Amino acid sequence: MSVSSSSATRRRTFAAVGTVAALALALTACGSSESSTSDSSSMPGMDHGSATASASVAPGGTFNAADVEFAQQMIPHHQQAIEMAKLADGRAADPEIKALAAAIEKAQDPEIDTMKGWLKSWGKPLPAASMGDMPGMDHGSNGSGMPGMMSDQDMRGLEAAKGKDFDKKFAQLMIGHHEGAVTMAEAERKKGADADAKKLADAVITAQTAEIEKMNKIIARL
Repeated sequence: MSVSSSSATRRRTFAAVGTVAALALALTACGSSESSTSDSSSMPGMDHGSATASASVAPGGTFNAADVEFAQQMIPHHQQAIEMAKLADGRAADPEIKALAAAIEKAQDPEIDTMKGWLKSWGKPLPAASMGDMPGMDHGSNGSGMPGMMSDQDMRGLEAAKGKDFDKKFAQLMIGHHEGAVTMAEAERKKGADADAKKLADAVITAQTAEIEKMNKIIARL
């Protein structure tokens, strides 16, 4: 074989090897791209829809605005009921009124502590003050979002009453107060998210509805 023929053969061989190598590299790159795409889609949290849904939920969140409002408003509402109940000592004459006042104080004081604990754990502020101490809190509709709250005048009238007069005033005012609490609890049951808050709302509805019925019977016989 001549030198020129040998050189031509070597050039053809190198060209063929170069073509094969280039094809191999292209196939490898293509495979890597497909593998990368597949791996990304299979990685947790890489699905766009799932990531969006997760972002809408606060980490560890179990409550919503309705739960916060329920606790912030029910605390002063309960506080006023306890203030009313304490007035029965030395003023009430009817045994059932005395027992009812004691039951209200015993039940609602721990509930206040419970709701304060929720607000603290949620990072939300406690009510600034007892609404019963604030001016303009008229009985019934008062513009505060808390139905059933007594006015200062209501409280002074109850404080000045004694005996049968106190018993009747107490029952009448507490019925309105309880009806307001039931309204607030029903709103929590419908709109709230926290399981414990909704459970307390159920308890308020059950207990205070029963007490309303009892007080209506007391008024009927006084």
